[in-house]
Amino acid sequence: MNNPPSEIPRRAFIERLLTGSLLVMACPWPDVSASERRTGPNDRPNYAFVIDVDECIGCGKCVAACKRENDVPDKVTRTWVERYVATNRGIYVDSPGAGIDGFPEEVPEGIAESAMWAAFVPKLCNHCKEPPCVQVCPVGATFRSPEGFVLVDPEHCIACGYCVQGCPYGARFINPITHIADKCTWCYHRVTRDLLPACVTVCPTGARRFGDLNDPESPAARVFATDDYSVLKPVMHTGSMCFYVNLPREVV
Repeated sequence: MNNPPSEIPRRAFIERLLTGSLLVMACPWPDVSASERRTGPNDRPNYAFVIDVDECIGCGKCVAACKRENDVPDKVTRTWVERYVATNRGIYVDSPGAGIDGFPEEVPEGIAESAMWAAFVPKLCNHCKEPPCVQVCPVGATFRSPEGFVLVDPEHCIACGYCVQGCPYGARFINPITHIADKCTWCYHRVTRDLLPACVTVCPTGARRFGDLNDPESPAARVFATDDYSVLKPVMHTGSMCFYVNLPREVV
């Protein structure tokens, strides 16, 4: 049987309390990692893709790597590269074979002579925060994952094509082999294992970058912090998570 506590004089109680408080204050707090201070231990990453147009040379290695990594069939592609040539008569755009084999030096007659500038612009799924494709899917097969990736559930997709039509970036297609909606996933299966997307790993100039915006040292966060970036079709207000650096305003 426990004995009742003996009565402690008020002054002694206060002295003990103060002494205990001072001891606690003197003990160092457990070390907390920088990432936990920044986001909290339960916060999820906030991934973003960055493309520096000035660095892209149109080699097509990114397109080839994507096809190998994701087993993308012929005649469709999850990512592609477009060549923009501005002339005094307008903008010339081409993307032979999605740019997988690079670009020929030849352009239609009259284009080269009147060219004012040219740029290679890689394109892919923007993994929007407000994705139109998710909104139009009638069965919920297209969804946004907790990590922010826009994905397709193959078990529920009915290949109606609404998401293909709803994507303002032309980033979706119906896979001719699986007969379900398909798109770039930013290599979700790699990123969730702490690997970079395949296209990023093969880019010889560093034009493609990927990272967590919650990590100030990531390539994506460094670009985002400068506020010197653009997104495609900003009037759509999709919350695109694909940021472009040095993007000509004529590019759509």
